[in-house]
Amino acid sequence: MCASYGLDPRFSDQQLIDEADDDLMEGIRAWARRNAGEAVRPTGRLLRNLNPVLVPADSGPALEEAWWGFLIDGRPSRFPSINTRSERLQERPGGLRTRALVPATRWFEMQKPSKTWHEFGRDGALFGMAAVTQRGRTEDGTWYTCYSIVMQPAPERLAGIHDRMPVLIPPGFAADWLSGEPTRELMDEALLASADATGAVQAAAMTAAP
Repeated sequence: MCASYGLDPRFSDQQLIDEADDDLMEGIRAWARRNAGEAVRPTGRLLRNLNPVLVPADSGPALEEAWWGFLIDGRPSRFPSINTRSERLQERPGGLRTRALVPATRWFEMQKPSKTWHEFGRDGALFGMAAVTQRGRTEDGTWYTCYSIVMQPAPERLAGIHDRMPVLIPPGFAADWLSGEPTRELMDEALLASADATGAVQAAAMTAAP
């Protein structure tokens, strides 16, 4: 599972989505600077670390700060919701009804049984992780877009570290991911589109937890 990730403001100017403009990219950088290199962690009842995501809008992709994990009846869900399996979305494409793209420059996983942390990334490049979304409210009645990162089986070369990894969405498929019809075919196409980006992922062991 992906339980933390990073967003370094020094990322290259590689576009996250073909339709991205300078204001959108600068908005991502500004949030990353405010986060000061801290690992991004799931939002909780007492942890309001709202994170940047791209969501569809009438005028094109829009940047929004969203809640990582689902809110149910005013509280964080009691079931695991920070990640969603791609296989589940293939079987139940209704879960694809609304979606987002999560900008990141790396993510972190623990290798078991050694409990060694590993960092995964693409040499500092910005990439987008697929996510599904739904609206949720907190106990005080405030509504947020909530997101869950879509996970796929890791390729053989990475599976010895961790058996799952995020579905990485390349810029040319990002608009389709955000606005395409919520069908099994969309999830299938996202996995195919993710293959090249997945092949470029590098992994490195870390001396301490992120």
